[in-house]
Amino acid sequence: MSTAAQTPKIHEGFPRYERFEPAVPVRCVTAAVPGCLHRFFDTSPISPSGRYLAAFVFPDERRLPEPGEAGRVLLVDLQEGTHAFVAETRGWEPQMGANLNWGGDDHALFFNDVDEQTWDAFAVKLDPMTGKSERMQGTVYHASPDGRWLASANMKTMRRTQGGYGVVVPDACVPRHVGPVEDDGVWLTDTRTGKAKVIVSLAELMRVADSPNLDDPDAFEVYGFHSKFSPCGRRLLFTTRWCRHEPEPAWGLHGGRKDLRYTVFTMDLDTASSDADGFPTVRNLRPTIPDTQWEKHGHHVNWFPDGEVLSSNLRLDRGEMRFVRCDLDGLGLREVLPGVLGSGHPTIHPTANHFLTDSYVHEPPAFEDGTVPLRWINMKDGTEKQVVRVCAKSPEHGVLRVDPHPAWDRTWTHVAFNGYVDGTRRVFVADMRPLLEA
Repeated sequence: MSTAAQTPKIHEGFPRYERFEPAVPVRCVTAAVPGCLHRFFDTSPISPSGRYLAAFVFPDERRLPEPGEAGRVLLVDLQEGTHAFVAETRGWEPQMGANLNWGGDDHALFFNDVDEQTWDAFAVKLDPMTGKSERMQGTVYHASPDGRWLASANMKTMRRTQGGYGVVVPDACVPRHVGPVEDDGVWLTDTRTGKAKVIVSLAELMRVADSPNLDDPDAFEVYGFHSKFSPCGRRLLFTTRWCRHEPEPAWGLHGGRKDLRYTVFTMDLDTASSDADGFPTVRNLRPTIPDTQWEKHGHHVNWFPDGEVLSSNLRLDRGEMRFVRCDLDGLGLREVLPGVLGSGHPTIHPTANHFLTDSYVHEPPAFEDGTVPLRWINMKDGTEKQVVRVCAKSPEHGVLRVDPHPAWDRTWTHVAFNGYVDGTRRVFVADMRPLLEA
């Protein structure tokens, strides 16, 4: 059962963030606990009721994790100004932590863990109010809005193309896919039963991709990466990454191998026509943004609020990065705001009047001192306002970088984001109502 979203009430005891004169009220809600981060720009760490915020806490934020090393799950009571550690997990990496996702109410918090005996990864369903937990058969990257389904690629293989997003296990326990395999791909977990299955295989995805660059599929290694439910939960976005098979095992190829290619797929999930195991039927599987377009460089695809269109940062003509839109059939790819630079992790507000994004420290909107803006951009005329400016560069960059990942709560009035302030990772909440009401 889903809880009606409520506007967060932020306790005044949380310290105000006032550097660079924010345009809205901002508070640091993890000031008492160093080394925290929230998950991603498409997943709010704020609970459905608006009362709690879930964050991941590093055991050591200055180095990469070792297999079996435990981090902690922090629950912040935004209303009371208190916090508690509610779980420990070994299923994490530095960019997304343990992939914390709220379900349909405050009694369902999902995250990954790893069994040290078998090195299997699995999702945990935790009731942070009671401490009761259940082990799921599959893993979690993104939870459906109602918390019924968890979607993910293989969390153990993600490090083969990019570190920071999956779970860490010994290298020898990480599968290596030579050719598009049938037993890995889009994983879905039913949180009512805990059961999981592959609903679309990597082999089927590559057949649908039908890329001119995939001349001999068996000569390639193919892996899954991002998965995202549409805002209504009836569609799923899934990305694959693939490169030619080489004798030496592949690790962290993103940004290093020019032959690493990307395809963004979308699919409909028909819950009215479930299979014998109760999983939705997949329909309209499409290579919405093919590798031939993605090779011009782009990042951070997301859903428009209506779930009918995708957004992304792309270089359409190999020029400057732009904020673009694309229909699910791959047509209608165009700039949303001609002349406005794309950057960071963009989301469109449901009013369709503005979009919010941040910036990487290496992108043009960033400042030379390692700080970056949260950009509030008018969808009608392209005018822009700086909401917040925060440091996003830690001494240990690369996989350990600190991306703000601005994420809206379920009432679309507050934004959580990461920053590196006073020598540690911190999570902040901005009250966006002054800009929304302007």
